[in-house]
Amino acid sequence: MLQVFSHPDEVVEIRLDRPPVNALNPALVRALSDTIEQQTANGARALVLSGRPGLFSAGLDVPELLQLDEVGMRAFWRDFFGLLERVAASPVPIVAALTGHSPAGGTVIALYADYRIQAEGDFRLGLNEVQVGLVVPSVIHQALVRLIGTYAAERHLVAGEMIPSTKAHAIGLIDEIVPAEETIERAVNWCRRHLALPPQAMQATRRLCRADLVGSFKAAGALDVDGFVRGWFSDETQATMRGLVERLKKAG
Repeated sequence: MLQVFSHPDEVVEIRLDRPPVNALNPALVRALSDTIEQQTANGARALVLSGRPGLFSAGLDVPELLQLDEVGMRAFWRDFFGLLERVAASPVPIVAALTGHSPAGGTVIALYADYRIQAEGDFRLGLNEVQVGLVVPSVIHQALVRLIGTYAAERHLVAGEMIPSTKAHAIGLIDEIVPAEETIERAVNWCRRHLALPPQAMQATRRLCRADLVGSFKAAGALDVDGFVRGWFSDETQATMRGLVERLKKAG
């Protein structure tokens, strides 16, 4: 489900490895959150989150999530928001090495990293929640606004479209596009450059600059897990999700 690799200067890579598309189900979300915590506790000075060549993560595992009842969905969303908060509040820098396509949940995780490096290629990413009948929670909206600005976030979210990586770079959703074979190396080197800075000054400045991102999880109504679960089980969303699953079955 996950692979862990050590790189120079105590940079640790956590690679999503849940075939076929690294879809985010309850087990993978918990494993990723726990591994981030464990690697930091074990002395990692920076983390790189990566996927397989051509694909970072296809987003939520909709077929599996559709099997959950309301209690199970509530637990999943709490775990997912917990993962996002762990990335946002990480005591060490985290780089998202987007090794390929990264729709929906894959993009969401990357929003909370310190830096986002995208593999070059015909890859798409973005937040398509509207197209599958969901409303983006406030805490995710604010993270997107923080990266690309208020109006650009509005246009992106309301349309709910996957966008090419070149457009994502142009609007600031990702920081770099690099040759695919260099994606992880470039992410590791970004970490190493920052670790070479005076550590106390770098970390204190990093905490200062990311305080708004971390604090967004504490704002009233930012998560609204109950409201999100109600929306998930609405007739419109369920019909849209099940239609999506049927289309995927036919395409596969």
